[in-house]
Amino acid sequence: AVQQGLRMGMILFIVSEIMFYFAFFWAFFTSSLSPVFKMGGVWPPAGIEAISPWGLPLLNTIILLSSGASVTWAHHAIVGGFKKDALLGLVITIIFAVIFTGLQGFEYVNAPFAMSDSVYGSVFFMATGFHGFHVIIGTIFLFVCAFRLYLNHFSR
Repeated sequence: AVQQGLRMGMILFIVSEIMFYFAFFWAFFTSSLSPVFKMGGVWPPAGIEAISPWGLPLLNTIILLSSGASVTWAHHAIVGGFKKDALLGLVITIIFAVIFTGLQGFEYVNAPFAMSDSVYGSVFFMATGFHGFHVIIGTIFLFVCAFRLYLNHFSR
């Protein structure tokens, strides 16, 4: 019964996260597909210089996907009983997460717009900010898991 409750709790948490981010994507696509007259009727709004998706955002996407591969490797290593490989996979994942967070902070500092610059800035900083917060929390969780793995708290 406890495992079923934990599983249901995780499912509901994931569904709530999906809905949370769906709201940000909805705001972005609604504003971009039919920009209002107050914003100049164009997207991005008049006076906003958009960040190119082919620079830092692409690099951060590659880092994020790579961290997914390394944490999956760590999981399979734990299941297979390969503690050394699992620890290496977790450490690599933590390094990716720290690099991602640092690059996102760099992007924030150098963004050519602010949160107060129309719906574009608001949606950008809210969506990426909450995502960055999730990455930071996940990094802490992964660090705890790596420490517990080092102390032999996990078995096959």
